Amino acid sequence: MIRRVALLALCALFPSAVAAQNFDTVTIRSVQLRGGVYALFGSGGNMGLSVGDDATFLVDDQFAPLTPKIVAAIGAITPKPVKFVINTHWHFDHTGGNENMGKAGVLIVAHDNVRKRMSTDQFIEFFKRAEPAAPRSALPVITFDDSITFHLNGDDVVAFHVPPAHTDGDVIVHFTNANVIHMGDTFITGRYPFVDLSSGGNVNGFVTAADRALTICNSETKIIPGHGTLSDCEGLRGWRDMIATVRERVRVAMRDGKSLDAIKAAKLTADFDGTHKGGSVSADQFVEFIYRSLGGK
Repeated sequence: MIRRVALLALCALFPSAVAAQNFDTVTIRSVQLRGGVYALFGSGGNMGLSVGDDATFLVDDQFAPLTPKIVAAIGAITPKPVKFVINTHWHFDHTGGNENMGKAGVLIVAHDNVRKRMSTDQFIEFFKRAEPAAPRSALPVITFDDSITFHLNGDDVVAFHVPPAHTDGDVIVHFTNANVIHMGDTFITGRYPFVDLSSGGNVNGFVTAADRALTICNSETKIIPGHGTLSDCEGLRGWRDMIATVRERVRVAMRDGKSLDAIKAAKLTADFDGTHKGGSVSADQFVEFIYRSLGGK
């Protein structure tokens, strides 16, 4: 079970987690994207799924109490049990089901830094929330530094690490032949990003991650964001440009010697606020993430 303190932290971070305190009301919804690749939606981070003759491969696993529902939703698609789970980063709304999956014999895969952070107590400074170390069965058993490729279900599934963005363990998953990209929380729709500075995150990494994904993106690509609705290359490019634009505005203000309070008062995000109302990160908080990422104290 997810410890209460971890759940409360994520309730502050992601509004959907508030409803997830009553997991009985959560439904796992699947959307077939192309071939054997699906997006799964429930409460917490959006999941990706590849099914076929070789193995059932899952990207992220939301919260522990939802595991039976996730397994049932997958079972409605394929009779093959989950063989692999890859975590896009360490936060519990993406890894909360790891313990259940690990105990069931699923091989959990993640970036090196995900295992490092999950192995020890963590503290998300921005939300003043403690995250206890995960039990051994929840830890990734296969880790990698740069990238790893799975050759299964007629596809080459490439997971690659990007420079610190949401955290220092962010991974993007590319279903090459299906032309589907799972961005983890380096891309979310309809809201401003949470930059977990205490987990090594940095706003600059969001731009870099988007640029990297856009090099493998085309007009037919389907993109699964970490949170929010399905998107495409145009949506990702708009996200990237929004962050880069506000970052440059903050950089110029800092160069001119303005304080953080003055920069917030300037409302540098005003032209984006109307389309980024979701989530719990306000415009002022987003600006502060940028300010801190650029070296502001």
